[in-house]
Amino acid sequence: MGRADTHLHTHFSGFNQLGNAMKFPESVITPEVQVDQMRRLGYQVMAITDHDAIAGAFQGEKYAKKFDDIDLIVGEEVTTLEGEIIGLFLTEKVPRGLHVEETVDIIRSQGGIVIAPHPFSFHVPGLQEKILTLGVDGFETINGGHPDYYSNMFACKVMDSYPGRWADLAGSDAHSVYTSGTCWTEFEGTTADDFRDSILKRKTKGCGKAADPFTQVQWSMEVVIGGQKLLTDKLRNRLEIVEGDQLAQKIDSITRLNAGIGIVAGSAYLFPPITCLATVLSLAFLKRGSKKMVETMDERLDRIGRIIEGVDSGVPYDDGKKMFQVSNKRIERAAKKLNG
Repeated sequence: MGRADTHLHTHFSGFNQLGNAMKFPESVITPEVQVDQMRRLGYQVMAITDHDAIAGAFQGEKYAKKFDDIDLIVGEEVTTLEGEIIGLFLTEKVPRGLHVEETVDIIRSQGGIVIAPHPFSFHVPGLQEKILTLGVDGFETINGGHPDYYSNMFACKVMDSYPGRWADLAGSDAHSVYTSGTCWTEFEGTTADDFRDSILKRKTKGCGKAADPFTQVQWSMEVVIGGQKLLTDKLRNRLEIVEGDQLAQKIDSITRLNAGIGIVAGSAYLFPPITCLATVLSLAFLKRGSKKMVETMDERLDRIGRIIEGVDSGVPYDDGKKMFQVSNKRIERAAKKLNG
C-alpha cells in the first residue's frame, strides 16, 4: 500500500488574520522543504495545496521531478463563499471567492479531483452538509490540524455510515514540518496515477491521527520567527518576491513603521508566558466547542441521512434550518470582492 499526504502548505499560502488587526503567515517553509519532508517520511505521493495559490505547487512539482521516490500532485485549497475545497491534479489556478458549485465545475473542467478538507470543523471553514449535494470525490475523515474531539470523529461517523459513497482521506494540513507525518491516506499502488485511481474507485483509507497541540505551538512560533525574518529583509531592502508569493507581496506592501511594529509584536508572542497562555486558551476553546457540537450530534446525523435520501431519490430535503458555517476573514474578503 502507498502513502499519500494531499493537504500541504508552503509560504505561497500567504497570510491569515486573527481579529481585525493581527495578521500572521500561514506558513514560512518552501515547497522544496515539504518535498524533502515527505521523502524522509517515506511517502510516495504528496500534494501542495496552498490557499488560493498554485505557484508553490508548480515549484514543488519541478523540484520533486529530480527524485524517483515521490510524485507531487498540483493542488489548491480554494476559498469559496461557502467554505474551503481542494482541487487536485490541476493545470491552472482556480479563482477564489466564487460559489462552491462554480468552483467544483472549474476543477472538473481541468480534469481535477474534488476533495472536501475538514468538512465538519467548527473552527475553520469546512463545507459542512454542503458536501452531501456537491458530488465531491472524497473528504477528510482525519485532518491533522484538528486535535479537537469532534471534527474528525464526526467526519468518520458520516463516512462509515455510507461506505463506498466517498473516498476516505486523511491530510496533515501541515503548514510546517512540525505538523506533518501524523496522518496519511493509504491507497493501492505507489504513484500519483494509482492514487487518483484509488480515489475514483473509493479504495483509499485515512489513517493516523491529528497532530499534537504542542506541534501547533511549534508551528506558530516558526511562522512568527519566519515572519520576523521577512520583515527584517524588507527593512534592509533584501526582500525577495517571486511571482505568486502572496506572503512576500503582502509584506512588501506594508510601511516600514508597520514592519518594525510587527517585529516587536512577534518578539512579545515568543515570550514563554504568552505562548503558554495562547496554548491554554486554544485548548479550552476546542474542548468547549467540541462539547457543544457533540450535544447535537445524533440530530445532525439524522438530518444528514435525510439529505442523502433526498439526493438519491431526486427530491431535495430541506427542513428550513440554516447550515452551520464558520465565519472566516478569508471568506469575508472573498465575499466583499464578489459583491464589489
